[in-house]
Amino acid sequence: MKVAFVFPGQGSQYVGMGKSVFETDERAGKLLEEACDALGFDLKKLMFEGPEEELTKTAVAQPAILTHSFALWELLPDKVKEKATFLTGHSLGEYTACLAGGAFSFRDAVRLVHLRGRFMQEAVPPGEGAMAAIIG
Repeated sequence: MKVAFVFPGQGSQYVGMGKSVFETDERAGKLLEEACDALGFDLKKLMFEGPEEELTKTAVAQPAILTHSFALWELLPDKVKEKATFLTGHSLGEYTACLAGGAFSFRDAVRLVHLRGRFMQEAVPPGEGAMAAIIG
């Protein structure tokens, strides 16, 4: 059987994301602490307490989503027997897929997506620009 895993992109963040996982699983908790250390700010507090306006900023949302997604990925073997045949993701999720596939270290990945988010934020300040879907 072939199994694919798809990692989410920006927009899946929410205040309280992953709190139960990070607080009940020591491995996940250590991963979040590593993210905070690598980034130099309290990602944990922003993820668990917000405010939402800060968590939704691209430079914060992207490392938060990557950290949450990768923590779940790391815990997956405890729940699922099948190994991944394919790893992919939507936009930011592609970075998590590369991380899950071993392309780079967690520390490097969380820094990379933080910088990616910061550069995206600088390129298009909040309130400017829009996104549209083309169907058909």
